[in-house]
Amino acid sequence: MSLKIVVIAFTLAGAITMLTSEQSVTIFGIVIQARYTYSSAFRFKVVADSLVCALSLLSLFLVYCNSNPNYYFFLLCHYMVSMVVLISGCAASTAIGYVGKFGQSQTGWVGICDRVDKFCDKILLSIALSYVAFISLFVLAIMAAYKLNSLAAYKLNSLAAPTIR
Repeated sequence: MSLKIVVIAFTLAGAITMLTSEQSVTIFGIVIQARYTYSSAFRFKVVADSLVCALSLLSLFLVYCNSNPNYYFFLLCHYMVSMVVLISGCAASTAIGYVGKFGQSQTGWVGICDRVDKFCDKILLSIALSYVAFISLFVLAIMAAYKLNSLAAYKLNSLAAPTIR
């Protein structure tokens, strides 16, 4: 239960940090603005974080109200889908963040993080928070798979136990 709360907290913090990332600088009289909305990868990450946060919050209430061992398979599926959504948002944001920091010399793109450092720091923090949430989801998925396997083994052993007459 505590790992689920970690997932909720870190995805919520990752989404809020990304939503508030904005910086304006003036270079040679030209105002340059950096916002998360300028990148589709950053917008996707906000949606992925928000979706995983909402799904985890929903599953927290459902599991708390009805903790039936027969639901372990559905929990495992939930964790796996959430992991895929979250890691896709993290990967897309990491790729754009890398280009924003270091540029791409083959295409002539220059890095912007030396000019809008506060923006880049917030983006980096948001991505790091989402990776922590992903690792927590991964651990939850392993725990759910273990519980599902243990439940299946218990049911098989109880069916295969010899009866004495």
